[in-house]
Amino acid sequence: MASLPEALGPLLRQAQARLAGAAVDDPGLDARLIVEHFSGTTRTQAIADPERKIDASTIAAIDDALRRRIGGEPVHRILGYRDFYGLRLSLSPETLEPRPDTETLVEAMLPFVRAVAVREGECRILDLGTGTGAIALALLSVVPTAIATGVDMSAGALATATRNARQLGLAGRFTALQSDWFEKVSGRYHVIAANPPYIQSEDIGNLQDEVRNFDPRLALDGGVDGLNPYRIIAAEAARFLETEGRIAVEIGHTQHNEVSEIFTAAGYVPGGAFRDLGGNDRVVVFESTKP
Repeated sequence: MASLPEALGPLLRQAQARLAGAAVDDPGLDARLIVEHFSGTTRTQAIADPERKIDASTIAAIDDALRRRIGGEPVHRILGYRDFYGLRLSLSPETLEPRPDTETLVEAMLPFVRAVAVREGECRILDLGTGTGAIALALLSVVPTAIATGVDMSAGALATATRNARQLGLAGRFTALQSDWFEKVSGRYHVIAANPPYIQSEDIGNLQDEVRNFDPRLALDGGVDGLNPYRIIAAEAARFLETEGRIAVEIGHTQHNEVSEIFTAAGYVPGGAFRDLGGNDRVVVFESTKP
């Protein structure tokens, strides 16, 4: 294959052509993200100064990134970060790539977190399966008196979440805890939030290659029926939830009824369901009435 051109404008056009030729979804966007990231340029510079020279080492890095993208690696894995709720979050192999659907959970809980923070002077949040820290850090970024504990089984994920908290200036209000669900959790929280694994085990093989091959299976596999994590949360959360606290969980778009039945059977009161931008059921909230 011919070498990449040295000028920014032609470089962008050839990168897009290579991705399009490999049937990559949205080749224009991915080409721009890759070229801008590795060259340190902006879209404005590409328009205003298309003849801007790009050095050989940068071209080599872009070429390698394009090869990885053509090989099926998600563009944000290549870049090493994903933007979520206005925050730039570093990724690692041990973390799920946070997606816009999960912002639905942040929006669903934000009014309650704000209200508790005003009333109590703080709002304590427990983020189960925190991964990159996305849910907890998004809430902390908006509510300055909120504090959060991010729980994960993976030490690698917790290191990534801790790094994200530090880079965002939120480390003073974020605590990482390695725990198998509630195993090592203590204290009580106003909010327990989770984007748990909810894919049925037998369906993992049918997921998009970018998800199946690059998101950690631990963050995807919800057991035979995809509901095991919800059963654990519903059975154990009461000991850690303040009276009139809230539990918010992300769900698969067909799981609303089943998840609601699990939590109501455990004594929780339904507190609302929320749809994502695609109109799919995505988040359900439950209220604790237990002292």
